Amino acid sequence: MLRPMEAQLKKLRQMLEKECQLNQELQNKNKVLERQLEQKERLLQVLQGQLDCAPQQNSNEMPEVRQSRAAVMAPERIPEVLEITANRVIKTASEKARIVKAIHKNDFLRRLDEEQISMMVDLMKVLDCRSGEDIIREGTEGDSLYIVAEGELKVTQAGRDLRTVSSGDVFGELAILYNCKRTASVKAITTVKLWCIERQTYRSIMTNKSKKKREQIMGFLKTARTLKALKDVQLSKIIDSMEEVKFQNNEVIVREGTEGNTFYIILKGEVLVTKKVNEQQKIIRKMGEGEHFGELALIREILRTATCTAVGAVTCFSIDKEVFEETIPFESLELHDENQFLQKNDSQAERISSLVSVDLLEDDVKPEKVGPETSLKPKDLVPVLYQEGSYQGEPVTLGVGGFGKVELVTTLQHRTYFAMKKISKQHVVAKKQEAHILLEKKILQAIQCDFIVRLHAAFKDSRYVYMIMEFCPGGEIWTKLKEAGRFQENIAMFITACVVEAFAYLHNKGILYRDLKPENLMLDSKGYVKLVDFGFAKELSRGEKTYSFCGTPEYIPPEIIQNQGHDFAVDFWSLGVLIYELLVGSPPFSSSDPQKIYAKILDGVLNFPSYMGEGAKSLISKLCRSRPGQRLGNTKNGIKDVRNHRWFNSINWHKLRMGQLEAPTIRLIRKGPCYINFDRFPYDKTQAEEEFSGWDCDF
Repeated sequence: MLRPMEAQLKKLRQMLEKECQLNQELQNKNKVLERQLEQKERLLQVLQGQLDCAPQQNSNEMPEVRQSRAAVMAPERIPEVLEITANRVIKTASEKARIVKAIHKNDFLRRLDEEQISMMVDLMKVLDCRSGEDIIREGTEGDSLYIVAEGELKVTQAGRDLRTVSSGDVFGELAILYNCKRTASVKAITTVKLWCIERQTYRSIMTNKSKKKREQIMGFLKTARTLKALKDVQLSKIIDSMEEVKFQNNEVIVREGTEGNTFYIILKGEVLVTKKVNEQQKIIRKMGEGEHFGELALIREILRTATCTAVGAVTCFSIDKEVFEETIPFESLELHDENQFLQKNDSQAERISSLVSVDLLEDDVKPEKVGPETSLKPKDLVPVLYQEGSYQGEPVTLGVGGFGKVELVTTLQHRTYFAMKKISKQHVVAKKQEAHILLEKKILQAIQCDFIVRLHAAFKDSRYVYMIMEFCPGGEIWTKLKEAGRFQENIAMFITACVVEAFAYLHNKGILYRDLKPENLMLDSKGYVKLVDFGFAKELSRGEKTYSFCGTPEYIPPEIIQNQGHDFAVDFWSLGVLIYELLVGSPPFSSSDPQKIYAKILDGVLNFPSYMGEGAKSLISKLCRSRPGQRLGNTKNGIKDVRNHRWFNSINWHKLRMGQLEAPTIRLIRKGPCYINFDRFPYDKTQAEEEFSGWDCDF
């Protein structure tokens, strides 16, 4: 009796197992179908985004869309003083001439002035290498530029021969600008003699030269009777607006009787002043370095009272009336007789009697909102896991960078999402970025602005420092731009307007941002844009300059490349580059070779596609002016001039600050799990090394 029952049970068990197996197979098939459906939906959304967001254009005008995230250069400290004489290396006239010739052949170095090149030549060291010796190894960090004096070398990349370099060739140029990994290897084929210069030496030369020149021009400006009562901050603005101009022997700089609108300071050479007397040119005097002429042309319409002619080669620093009026907001100055001044310039004139003060702080900034103090602790936070797809069950990684990563976390009690920035302490120390990480935390703690991501908490352990940030579920603007190709004008305008408000807030607090790019802009749930990542931010007083080399190659302004010192004007340059990239899909100055990017930036030529509107072209051109003092946003009316530009005519700035505008960017945000708008990254289980130096004791 039992045996038939056992057989029946066995049969039922087998049937059940078979059904379970079928169910499992069906579930697996369903998962595969779900995955395929998800991929197709994503592709459809990308195509729809391109259709919605990209205006019609000719195929031959379609720019190459930047497919990879931009590289960044972390700031490095520059020594305050470099003992130039202690490092000078004696060279023959022939050796100097060969080095100068090599520098003039180089696309980037040839833009240096004669004095900078001369100092470089003097400080270059000699390096003798044997045949077969490695000079540069691919993937290692470099800090020297080399010029080949004698011999031949082979350049390889990933084992492939690229080219040979020989006498008069330059290599390793990027390393003198910032700390970067070598992209190729260089090996000596024969016995080789090289001239080389290290980054800190090069940058100290450029920085010291820029500081000295700036101090010199400041001193010259203070001798101008019309300007000497201005504050140093105001004089600094004038210097930032002035242009260097060169004149040949016997070239007339200003002619008597013509309308004058330019003020000149002589930097190098001599200028002959003559005046027409009885139909004859009478020599009045000669002017030399530091002397100036044409100052009255800055404040009133006058005819030139004398002719000024170059004696030999002459270099001047100049500013015209239109630029001057944009730079210095005063109404009346005490006037004097320029004719008398040109004839006799050895007595100090009376001081300016009345001057309207300059208010350099921006107004019309939304008041701060002070949020409640947070009491978040590490134990309160748990990782959010992917619910589907190939990474199902793994923690969500929102982004990966050079110093660590950003993970999505939540609290069990409140179900609130946060972006947890996790930074390797050991890597921070290795890159000497301790001060910048501490400053980032300090700045974020002080910020309460709707257009800047909030810091809710910060803590540390033996391996990492953690910053618990506001989570922006809409994802990165860079990801959306990559999907769309380029944005419609109303979307680009709204994104930019949000950035303008963030900059107004930061600059009013004396904070320089220095790392604007689509990767650092996030969308909140309403489609409003928030600025993130303050690793390169710096506190700066008005009139002060900083000399770090940092940022993203495509977004760096000329003054950083040339080590001239920079201030808040760099943020307005990067704003112009951002508008261009949002509307076109790639930055205005781009190349796979960073050195070519810098050469294009220094040339300053903007090429606009035909489909770009006139308003956008105008705004970008005014923001990307090579002289920082002439950039829109950095003139006397400050950021108000940016807000008032015609490109923003449809933006109601008050409603934007109140969060009452409907964001056109909302259409860019996909619906689904909280992480759906982010690129997916595999979870990296490797742990950073422990670090116990104590630099983060107050973190």
